[in-house]
Amino acid sequence: MPKKKEKPLQKPDKKRVGSVVHGPTLFSDYDIYLFKQGSSFQLYEKMGSHPMTVEDKEGAHFAVWAPNAERVTVIGDFNDWDPEAHSLAVRWDGSGIWEGFIPGMGKGDLYKFHIVSRKRKYRVDKGDPFGFYWEISPRTASVVWDLDYEWKDEEWMAARSQRNALDSPLSVYEVHLGSWRRIPEEKNRVLNYKELASQLVEYVKDMGFTHVEFLPVMEHPFYGSWGYQVGGYFAPTSRYGSPQDFMFLIDFLHQNDIGVILDWVPSHFPSDEHGLTYFDGTHLYEHKDPRKGFHPDWKSHIFNYGRNEVRNFLISNAFFWMDKYHVDGIRIDAVASLLYLDYSRKKGEWIPNEFGGRENLEAISFIKRLNEALYQTFPDVQTIAEESTAWPMVTRPVYLGGLGFGMKWNMGWMHDILEYFSRDPVHRKHHHNQLTFSIWYAFFENFILPLSHDEVVHGKSSLLSKMPGDDWQKFANLRLLLGYLYAHPGKKLLFMGGEFGQRKEWVHDESLEWHLLQYAPHQRIQQWVRDLNRFYRSEPALYQLDFVPGGFEWIDISDWEKSIIGFMRKGKTSRDTIVAVCNFTPAMRSKYRVGVPESGFWREALNSDAKEYGGSGQGNLGGVEAENKKAHGRPYSLSLTLPPLSILIFKKDFRESKTVPF
Repeated sequence: MPKKKEKPLQKPDKKRVGSVVHGPTLFSDYDIYLFKQGSSFQLYEKMGSHPMTVEDKEGAHFAVWAPNAERVTVIGDFNDWDPEAHSLAVRWDGSGIWEGFIPGMGKGDLYKFHIVSRKRKYRVDKGDPFGFYWEISPRTASVVWDLDYEWKDEEWMAARSQRNALDSPLSVYEVHLGSWRRIPEEKNRVLNYKELASQLVEYVKDMGFTHVEFLPVMEHPFYGSWGYQVGGYFAPTSRYGSPQDFMFLIDFLHQNDIGVILDWVPSHFPSDEHGLTYFDGTHLYEHKDPRKGFHPDWKSHIFNYGRNEVRNFLISNAFFWMDKYHVDGIRIDAVASLLYLDYSRKKGEWIPNEFGGRENLEAISFIKRLNEALYQTFPDVQTIAEESTAWPMVTRPVYLGGLGFGMKWNMGWMHDILEYFSRDPVHRKHHHNQLTFSIWYAFFENFILPLSHDEVVHGKSSLLSKMPGDDWQKFANLRLLLGYLYAHPGKKLLFMGGEFGQRKEWVHDESLEWHLLQYAPHQRIQQWVRDLNRFYRSEPALYQLDFVPGGFEWIDISDWEKSIIGFMRKGKTSRDTIVAVCNFTPAMRSKYRVGVPESGFWREALNSDAKEYGGSGQGNLGGVEAENKKAHGRPYSLSLTLPPLSILIFKKDFRESKTVPF
């Protein structure tokens, strides 16, 4: 993180800047009609600062929404931050938009809006809510910038609808850009967007993930918020480079067939004075009443979702990242905090809705409108809800009464499975339902199975460190957990570091423990994840029918005494069927019989106990011939060796039988 005072991006030349010209406007009467109505979803084309030429004079047009301001001026290095020098004019149409053109200003100029409120003559300097670029934190000025970029991802964009489809493989690598990899020789320096483009793309492609998901990249004043306290909604953080540098990163990912999902935070914003809070001397973006407008957990402000202009701002922001940055989806943070008025509040600390209930009707309406608008304009993207409650129909269309999301994180599965794996195997038989319960509701929503950043911070320890037993058992348990993740119905998400068995929990201002890869156990679990991804992407049974009951069938869930389960995953044809068997104890089981639907040779496609993954090397010598013996209600069965703490995956070999003649 830079400690010294940053120089301006462009040396100010005060003689080149003229007085504000109030004639030019980017807004038509229809634009203003949509703005007031709450249906203006590309405001980034009009609001903020835009370099342009007016009557042969180069300059920048400025527009900001401040309906309760008495005066708005543009300040910056170009006028010695003089709040009297360059005043904008308020529009006559009651929109509350102030605008003006300043000749001589251009790309790289620093600026803020100086706002004098009608309320008690409150004065404040604000960053641009629609600013495309900001100074490097802790400085807080916006920067005049353009978004010119020559994209080279045409092939990806043309095929994106299939890459993001619900019946396609989706294996997401969740990344915090500032701590994925650092350069210790350069005082722990973070990689910039262009350095990440070469290193991250090579790594993700080698590991076989289909998508990356970035923790919020939007400009944020406090680095320790991981980006979840957003200050500049329309700007990628300047800590790692310019907007065009971030575009280059996304472009390069796309050119290498890797999709990009951004974490997006419409649920709250921080109270920093230069940000959205109390913007024009009134509670403009946030609710006035703290029982609806202030979040007790995060000490941040909550948007006023019932205000048309605020809905415009947020939906325009979602459009912006898909339009200007070609992102393939947004994961919407903390949806439960939007849905419930009493979220994290005690009795008397919240206001019921007009019907006396706890549902936030304005936020629900906003969510539905957001999803409808996004899928109408960008039908080949996905919106993903981080929603931790049992709210029904989160991923069902709005016209059917749903919220309209494409997918939802399965928080229940994640909590159950991590709690189960943290137990000593001798006690797991008493908690068998934690393995099996998720299937009861697995097809009510379009689920993503997340092993996310939230589970490896704040004293929760890393995935590897959660596992019980000695070091061998810890790695075996982690291989089993990851194998079960890929075999279970639902799309996949794994936070960085989990793929090679990071030992300590994630620290946002340090690099991952890449040095661990000099040791065989970490190399081998990384190879396990690499092979899981490749197998997953090659087997339709593991992704085609993720969200329908026909894609899954239990073989046996009743053997709680031995902590063993068996199930089938199915694709659109019977030839795609695979069989998975999991042994959640360190005891090896011999001649364990498992029913299968067909005769023939069943190839052992994956074995987490293989020596190449750091296991003991127990297994079934490449596969097993099905016997004409009934088991688990099926006409044929396999007699298996189940290695300790393992998952085995079998697929029928439709080539000639492997039976050795006597």
